[in-house]
Amino acid sequence: MCRSLIPPRTLKGFRDFLPETMIPREQLIDTARQVYRSYGYLPIATPALEHEEILLGKGGVETDKQLYRFADHGGRSVGLRFDLTVPLARFTAQHLARLGLPFKAYHIAPVWRGENTQRGRYREFMQCDFDTIGTRSPVADIETALVIHDLLHAIGFDRFTIHVNNRMLLTGLLERLGLAERAVAILRALDKLAKIGRDRVADEMIETAGLARHDTEKVLQLVETTGTNQQILTEVGRLVRGSAGGEAGVERLAELLASLQATGVPEGRIRLDVAIARGLDYYTGVVFETTLDQLPAIGSVCSGGRYDDLAGLYTHEQLPGVGASLGLDRLLTAMQELGMIDQVHPLAPVLIAYFDPHRLQDYLQIASSLRAAGIAVEVYPDPKRLGHQLKYANRRGFRVALIAGQDELAASTCQVKNLQTGTSNSVSLADGTEQLVTEIHRILDGP
Repeated sequence: MCRSLIPPRTLKGFRDFLPETMIPREQLIDTARQVYRSYGYLPIATPALEHEEILLGKGGVETDKQLYRFADHGGRSVGLRFDLTVPLARFTAQHLARLGLPFKAYHIAPVWRGENTQRGRYREFMQCDFDTIGTRSPVADIETALVIHDLLHAIGFDRFTIHVNNRMLLTGLLERLGLAERAVAILRALDKLAKIGRDRVADEMIETAGLARHDTEKVLQLVETTGTNQQILTEVGRLVRGSAGGEAGVERLAELLASLQATGVPEGRIRLDVAIARGLDYYTGVVFETTLDQLPAIGSVCSGGRYDDLAGLYTHEQLPGVGASLGLDRLLTAMQELGMIDQVHPLAPVLIAYFDPHRLQDYLQIASSLRAAGIAVEVYPDPKRLGHQLKYANRRGFRVALIAGQDELAASTCQVKNLQTGTSNSVSLADGTEQLVTEIHRILDGP
């Protein structure tokens, strides 16, 4: 009797990654690490599971709905992290005595949200976060924008826009209108402006925040301010005049824009956008969203902002923070659509053919010598006919095949085959692998 097989399948919103997908992912992660480290950020890691109370209520009502949570074997209520910022706040509060302040960290890891899947958006996805904890200085805000800029540029983008706003502007206007206590509900509605439009956002502010119609118009007047960066600053300054918080928000935005210009960031890459609210409740100051000029519909590929009160949920210490996160999966989707991902070649460009079963140790010795010289090598695992192995090499994209049968090894030689041109050269192994290394580099470094 045949047993029934379990159909191999993945859950909706979850994916397997084949090598041709994984290699670009790892290259992107390596680039992010290099940029983060160049600014002095240090690596950390936190568990995938947190106590439920650590996560609930930190990102907002929608985020709570999307949270994967359950009781573990001990009956404790736990949840899968929905982002890396909340765990960072808990981490910093827990290890503050050892970390010291300010503390600059980067964290690259998967997160989980049970949201509707769409282009570039999944239920399990990778975030590449960088954050500065323990300072309210505008320098940290400016540096966050610089990292976003340098990161996108290092990845290979020239046409992108960093949209920047400061929540203190809206908070200041709401203070003037006597609506400061309704800020969270208003921000949640404004975060949907691009998706559902002005009228529906106005209706939502009336229904969920209890605003009068004339107040919704004043709020929308603020977030719909357009023009050059300087024109927007001037108009917004007029609208929030009389609110200390609002005026401080204008000053910090002006300083940020001037500082970015002074460091050589092209003016066209920074856009003041008062409509940006960011959906997570914990943001308190500057916020960032980064879009690709050639593919704006895919959404923000690097977002973040300042969160000065989040860590206060876990400690009485003052731990203001600011940071951002590269959306790895969304960015890779965009890069594929824009043709920016090259055909993936093996990480080991050289294949040693194995077709004399009596000389395995010779093949392994050659491979070890080449690896010691910094050349990645794969040895074919079975002594099959040469044609089969060369077919494998071509299918996998190897650049070079080394062929040494009984006659070649007896004469201390090796055939070096350029798999792109089909040409072969005989190289002596009598004095070691120095000539072999030179010939392989000639091929790999050539056109």
